[in-house]
Amino acid sequence: MDISIKKSKLTSHQNIQITGSKSESNRLLLLQALYPQIKIENVSNSDDSVLMQKALNSQEELIDIHHAGTAMRFLTAYFSIQNNREVIITGSSRMKERPIKILVDALTTLGADITYLENEGFPPLKIKGRHLKKSKVSLEANVSSQYISALLLIASQLENGLELILEGKITSVPYIKMTLTLLNSIGVETSFINNTITVKPNAVEIKPQKLTVESDWSSASYFYSVIALSDLGSEITINSYNKNSLQGDSILASIYKNFGVTTTFLEHSIILQKTSITSDKSSVELDLSNAPDIAQTIAVTAFGLGLESYMTGLHTLKIKETDRLVALKTEIEKLGGDVVITEASLHLKPSKGINDNICISTYNDHRMAMAFAPLGLKVPIVINSADVVSKSYPQFWEDFIAIGFNLK
Repeated sequence: MDISIKKSKLTSHQNIQITGSKSESNRLLLLQALYPQIKIENVSNSDDSVLMQKALNSQEELIDIHHAGTAMRFLTAYFSIQNNREVIITGSSRMKERPIKILVDALTTLGADITYLENEGFPPLKIKGRHLKKSKVSLEANVSSQYISALLLIASQLENGLELILEGKITSVPYIKMTLTLLNSIGVETSFINNTITVKPNAVEIKPQKLTVESDWSSASYFYSVIALSDLGSEITINSYNKNSLQGDSILASIYKNFGVTTTFLEHSIILQKTSITSDKSSVELDLSNAPDIAQTIAVTAFGLGLESYMTGLHTLKIKETDRLVALKTEIEKLGGDVVITEASLHLKPSKGINDNICISTYNDHRMAMAFAPLGLKVPIVINSADVVSKSYPQFWEDFIAIGFNLK
């Protein structure tokens, strides 16, 4: 499904309810599978979380998680400790190109039985669940936080817990802290001192409890972009958000000050307002090593405003649903921009205009579709394979219509 966006104008003062955080939901769903006495509210309705739930509830030998990268990592760890159960976990053709060797090596160090069925280092995997007794493992500190979180989420079920040593400079710290905070919230004891994370084996009964998932900050980024690209005084309210969020992408509130957007926190919602105009001579420099998922949105916002931006800490973007750095460069340059990328950075040069009626390729990547959609406030634009948004935000297009976007 392709969507054509006619040049649109924001209908200000709308109120939008965004689904629960995919990151929080997937962590809690795995913990619920380990500790069924946990109840969860406001679970993400994203494809990834639906697939995660389906896999955790399945008794089949073959588990297919399609494009869901988080599910692949978390479930690899989960099935490794399902004693006497054997599964094959696979996914889409792109998933079979996404590396998982770092996690598999760590799990096998702990005693897991995992075999590659096609290419060494990549899914699909054959996993024979075991009772794991070893408790100490090391990882390079700059790897995807999902590898680290996958190990932490199962750690309390290991006979001797887990001591995880991270070697070098740690990236994506907020996602690691999210995992540890969720573990703490259900009663699992953890510590994170210097580069060593310790999770104690679960020695006490986890009490029945209800946990509510905060709405997704990554999804909020598209509304930040809309306000940044709108007229002075434009305003929108999005629910349900907390000022003291576990999500690293909540840094949006600070970052978007660069683009003239002010965030006002209410009890369970935030108001986004365009309060200042940015100069086309401005340059925005950001280290996104702790929040790489919002890089696409920020790059498109800066381009839409004609601003120069330089973003670093983006090394994990090359192994996402697509190589996001290459995809951003390709699509922004189709629109008339000038982008230079390295293995871990993106430099957007200032621009004077935006080519209209350009078809944006999305590469099976939900964030490509959603990041470019706000440009419909500036020019007519076409988003190819627009239904890919269901991976994280199924009602995205309905919400964009509600705030004034003219789609066909």
